[in-house]
Amino acid sequence: MATRETTNINLVNRVAPTEAAPIYQRIKDYLLREIQSGTWKEGDAIPSEAMLAEQFGVSRMTVNRAVRELTTEQILTRIQGSGTYVAQHKYQATLVEIKSIAEEIRSRGHAHRSELHELKAIGASQAMALQFQVKTGHALFHSVIVHFENDIAIQVEDRWVNSELVPDYLGQNFSVVTPNEYLMAVAPLQGVDYSIEAILPPRPIAEMLHISSKDACLVLHRKTLSQGKIATVVTMWHPGQRYQFTGSF
Repeated sequence: MATRETTNINLVNRVAPTEAAPIYQRIKDYLLREIQSGTWKEGDAIPSEAMLAEQFGVSRMTVNRAVRELTTEQILTRIQGSGTYVAQHKYQATLVEIKSIAEEIRSRGHAHRSELHELKAIGASQAMALQFQVKTGHALFHSVIVHFENDIAIQVEDRWVNSELVPDYLGQNFSVVTPNEYLMAVAPLQGVDYSIEAILPPRPIAEMLHISSKDACLVLHRKTLSQGKIATVVTMWHPGQRYQFTGSF
């Protein structure tokens, strides 16, 4: 884990101000870019407010606002007497923890594998453009992956990804890393909306899950936010007789 003493920062080259946005917002954007690029990883300390104030040539009050807002958004976490750190990659205000299906399966001592059914770029339809708040035709990435627990299909992951935030999505090997694991690393989570319903699956989903189209599925619809933009829209289908959602406060 990095400390404030070991965090690499160049105080000689100050960040030149621009007129594009308020200075506190530019500091927020800078911190988010450093996290997204992997300069600071989960658990790493970020530079102190005094160091950031010197780097940007502003008051500590301005830096404090940027850091405070990122802490409220759960991108950063503050530890009294220690410093400010990159928060864990989950959205703690929801009942459904944002974590990898592979991690979930392994935590039960079981084996995970996946099958990739689709991975391609598609121009946003009018409906998808509305979901992502982008123009029709905006480049989106679409993946469909079936996840298995001990060779039993337990999830069809139908995911749409904003190419602007995750330009290298199509180049990933999703037999080695899950989309969730990759996205958490490159597009730090800022917020999430989700809903859960029980519905009958369409035939293609039923076939991928090896169930009857008359067998109800638990379906999680989730939209995630990163850097102030919609990052992903995903629908996850689970056989009702094989899967349950759990949570605690």
